[in-house]
Amino acid sequence: MARSLLRATALALALCASPVLAQDGMRPGIVQSEILTVEIDRLYAESDFGKQVSEQLEETGAKIAAENRRIEAQLTAEEKSLTEKRRTLDPVAFRKLADDFDTRVQDLREAQDSKARALGNLSEERRREFISRAEPILAELMREAGASVILDQRTVFLSTNAIDITDPAITRMNEVLPNPEPLPDLTGPTAEPETAPEGSPDSATDGTPDSP
Repeated sequence: MARSLLRATALALALCASPVLAQDGMRPGIVQSEILTVEIDRLYAESDFGKQVSEQLEETGAKIAAENRRIEAQLTAEEKSLTEKRRTLDPVAFRKLADDFDTRVQDLREAQDSKARALGNLSEERRREFISRAEPILAELMREAGASVILDQRTVFLSTNAIDITDPAITRMNEVLPNPEPLPDLTGPTAEPETAPEGSPDSATDGTPDSP
């Protein structure tokens, strides 16, 4: 008799602790709670949208890095050539070539740094776009759960995993969010070191200064 009563009590407690089971017509995985939590970083990183943005950023970053290496190699070769010319050029002519080279190096460095900053800005823009698109979906999940608030998991000191809706939110977003727009092309021929036109002092390669 005692065992039967114990089993009945345990069953009653289990049903009370799982209100989602007692709700008809509720979508699977949506807990019923006044308060919900979500892991924003994981929501973004593990969604199809976030994964595609991450791939785009990595691809563009790799292109910029390759471009940097190519520019560095070309500038190193040009610097070596300029050093060799120093032995034969008069000081005034060499100073002009050296100044032009320094200016070009500085311009290229600023251009490549600007591309890196632009890539970082694009990363932030895509994240803000995702959060904006996520808000109505999270609001829908909140209504389905009968909740009054959704808290960022990072601000919560202690909670049960039962009220975390990150996984169902990722599933819902993968169903409705469109693919992210392609990133703009941040690489291009303008980043290459300029080659001096034939016949100009900068294009001399024989190490012989022009005749006065």
